[in-house]
Amino acid sequence: MKRMHLIGTVLAALTLLISACSPQATPAAAPPPANTAVPVTAMPAVIPNTGGGPANVMVGKDDKLGSFLVDDKGMTLYLYTKDTPNTSNCYDKCATAWPPLLTTGNPVAGSGVDASKFGTTTRKEGTMQVTYNGWPLYYFVKDKKSGDVTGQNVGSVWFVISPTGDKVESMTETAPTTAAAVSSGGTSVAVGKSDALGSFLVDDKGMTLYLFTKDIPNTSNCYDKCATAWPPLLTTGSPVAGTGIDASKLGTTKRKDGSIQVTYAGWPLYYYANDAKAGDTTGQNVGSVWFVISPAGEQVTKSQGGY
Repeated sequence: MKRMHLIGTVLAALTLLISACSPQATPAAAPPPANTAVPVTAMPAVIPNTGGGPANVMVGKDDKLGSFLVDDKGMTLYLYTKDTPNTSNCYDKCATAWPPLLTTGNPVAGSGVDASKFGTTTRKEGTMQVTYNGWPLYYFVKDKKSGDVTGQNVGSVWFVISPTGDKVESMTETAPTTAAAVSSGGTSVAVGKSDALGSFLVDDKGMTLYLFTKDIPNTSNCYDKCATAWPPLLTTGSPVAGTGIDASKLGTTKRKDGSIQVTYAGWPLYYYANDAKAGDTTGQNVGSVWFVISPAGEQVTKSQGGY
């Protein structure tokens, strides 16, 4: 009996020794929590031309801003007033928010874009950025779709750029300019009236038309900032005379950008950006050089209000 007890004790000791020497199982790693989001670096809404070919620049339009430059997908292009001619000063975080319009060849001009104003500038990293009238061109990452202009006047240094190569500052550029520019036929000229000024020329929506005394017969001298404040009356066909209009006095003149402006008795015709509705004549006698024009084709010099 003692012998059997001794054998049992020895066997138990051996079992404990073997267990102590055996390798221990490594616990399995805990599975990751379900539906854990993987962080993703946010991409800008706008993917600029990254050098896959020549950049295409076209003209877009907006009821408040008038005409301005866009790319071939309709995404708005901007200028930066802190740039210097043909040189970008927008890098690092600035260039993340305002990606440059890049090109690998000569930029291509769409309808209404002046190809002679195109150029390029070499950025610090060696890419080629498109310039227009000396302004390097950019997108804005917060513009999500064609026609967005959320970058307009950001920080009072970013602006859309007109086909003439100037910044567009006003959010109230008159809609009639756009309507005239895209008209499928001849622009109509009619007669409007006011107690203060009598009869004068208007368009078919009643928006007042003006002459500029610094023009010469059948030739406009109003471009750049002047044309932003005084948008020309454009047409794509022969202008149409409304009641009271002498059709023989209607004509056209070709502007520097190739657009066709309506003339009357040799005077190129314009809108005024501050006229908000039909019948407004806030441009009368501005600077002593802008006047409404009578059906006889002469400037109306009567004073209005405080002018």
